[in-house]
Amino acid sequence: MQDCLQTSNQMAGQTSPYLLQHQHNPVHWLPWGEQALALARRLDKPILLSIGYSACHWCHVMAHESFEDEATAELMNRLYINIKVDREERPDLDRIYQTAHQILLQRGGGWPLTVILTPEQIPFFAGTYFPKDPPRRDSAHQMPAFAQVLQQVEQFYRQYPEELQQQNQQVLQLLQQTVASTVQPLEDLNASPLDMAYKQLAQSFDEVHGGFGKAPKFPHPSNLERLLRQGAAEEGTSQAMEMVRTSLLKMARGGLFDQLGGGFFRYCVDDAWTIPHFEKMLYDNSSLLGLYAWMYAVSGDSEFAQVAHKTARWVLEQMQNEAGGYYSSLDADSEGGEGAFYVWKLEQLTTILNESEYGLVRRLFGLDQAPNFASAWHLVQRQTLAQVAAELSLTQSQAEQVLATALNKMAQDRGQRPHPGLDEKVLTAWNGLMIKGMAVAAGALDCEEYLRSAQQAVDFLKENCWNQGRLLACYSQGQARLRAYLDDTAFLMDGLLELLCLQWRDQDMRWLIQLADTLLEHFEDTAGGFFFTANDHETLIQRPKVYMDEAIPAGNGVAAKVLLQLAALTGEQKYQTAGQRVLQNAWESIQRLPLAHCAILTALQEYLYPPALVVICGKAEPMQSWRQQLGHNAQRWVVCVPESAQFLPGTLALKQPGEQVKAYVCAAGSCSLPITDLQALLERLDTREPLAP
Repeated sequence: MQDCLQTSNQMAGQTSPYLLQHQHNPVHWLPWGEQALALARRLDKPILLSIGYSACHWCHVMAHESFEDEATAELMNRLYINIKVDREERPDLDRIYQTAHQILLQRGGGWPLTVILTPEQIPFFAGTYFPKDPPRRDSAHQMPAFAQVLQQVEQFYRQYPEELQQQNQQVLQLLQQTVASTVQPLEDLNASPLDMAYKQLAQSFDEVHGGFGKAPKFPHPSNLERLLRQGAAEEGTSQAMEMVRTSLLKMARGGLFDQLGGGFFRYCVDDAWTIPHFEKMLYDNSSLLGLYAWMYAVSGDSEFAQVAHKTARWVLEQMQNEAGGYYSSLDADSEGGEGAFYVWKLEQLTTILNESEYGLVRRLFGLDQAPNFASAWHLVQRQTLAQVAAELSLTQSQAEQVLATALNKMAQDRGQRPHPGLDEKVLTAWNGLMIKGMAVAAGALDCEEYLRSAQQAVDFLKENCWNQGRLLACYSQGQARLRAYLDDTAFLMDGLLELLCLQWRDQDMRWLIQLADTLLEHFEDTAGGFFFTANDHETLIQRPKVYMDEAIPAGNGVAAKVLLQLAALTGEQKYQTAGQRVLQNAWESIQRLPLAHCAILTALQEYLYPPALVVICGKAEPMQSWRQQLGHNAQRWVVCVPESAQFLPGTLALKQPGEQVKAYVCAAGSCSLPITDLQALLERLDTREPLAP
């Protein structure tokens, strides 16, 4: 008799938009959990684990080809226990089984991730996308058909148990080795990885198109931030700064950026940033928003400000819910095809634009050249607006006005098309990234609206994703669920600290301290560093500890930086020690491949060359005037504490604000006497005199 659990698809009751996309598949999908795992053990069936996310183009392709196909579903249901996982909700599972893919195939994975496990959760086969049909002889990709894979792997599972057991032991050993590391003495930490990372970035830099490496071309925000920090520390004149400038301009003028609606796509399929995969992810845009705003602050180039404003506007209008939480992503597909929402036919443009508008748009975006996306055009700036204005005998102001009118008409027309799917999940980690991005933009661009947006997101998370002293990772369809991961805690701490530097709120400082203490209690390894999951998390075959950056910065790197900053701000030694221990524990990994550890290198730079901390206290209006006069400088960070502040932990309590504005310059664990004259403060920061005892 067939088990009742195998006769229905249990995606319908889920809150994840990705899982709900599969609720009508004939595959008997089960969510990850003890119910599915116990069923696999009881029936002695291998587990087919499929991991993806709602905006993933190739996830959709495999779903349409295989998971919606009755014959393929029959094979899956008969031979396997089938588990579907949203990698954005369960990054712990995704990290473990992406690592397993790397071990089994000796190459990186991706999405959809297709892994076959024993009932004990041990992976013994892995891949990504598999086509429904076998390859033709003339096909460029000789990938086996999915049905063929299903049958052959299940036969191996049945026929070769001894070989399987031996392989499983090796896989488990290698998984454990990936989290094992030594502890370097503190005195051995030095700047050599900073120099080596810079050399590696310079070697992989694309001097023609900007960015790093060849297609597929990703923006790599962590790499750009590493260069920007180095360039800013060298007063903006270095080769590092030029690499950042070139990369940001090329990306913003290319197809990676939505020229009409703002926001960046995930990556491009060519070296020149022309054609993207069209999904828009919150995490990419949070980091890039901060980078463009920061680049404007240090360079004064208005083009960076324009891109930052356009990206922030897209987030405010399309990616933030009414209560304040930021959504996860926009799908790549609409109307059954990738990019359909974004590309243009010439007849569409000639219908909605007048002659002068069309003439400018045609030149600016190269519409007089061959189509770049099948028989249509994805908008890419082929010239600067100044060049087009000269060709059309227009002033810069006239050209800007014509372009604004044309883009407004195009946006209205595009808005009538079927929109890409919106994943309305609110992920705590990605919200932390965007809170920081918005805060950086608010400060660099002097925009109160961006500050309010970030504070609303903080308040949303506090209201909905904070329960009995513990953070939750995901909010969807009115429910918050899943205990937070390292990234949730570290990224939110980073966002809170950036906001506090911009505008003090007692509740934000109190929550930051609570999160830091939770981090130390539930995530810290006794050998140093932080595990990705808490000490009361579900037991899995591995407890990951991640030091290398991926599409987002490594949580360990962000945690270390914030803890070192928090120690400087409050004088609490436990935060300093925990931050240092990340560096000590990660040192061996950093030295092997510095370029892959940019987030931790930021913490290393913070440790080796701590910037001056300037704490300004007093009435809000004159205090903010002082902050503006200090400007943006990589050699210092500024915190303004208003006279209304009540929660001042640690050594902050010694800097009680009063009516008169005063500043303290702190470094190496000590602070200056209060400075009550702005000019004297500026001179003190310029000279970096030794601090008074």
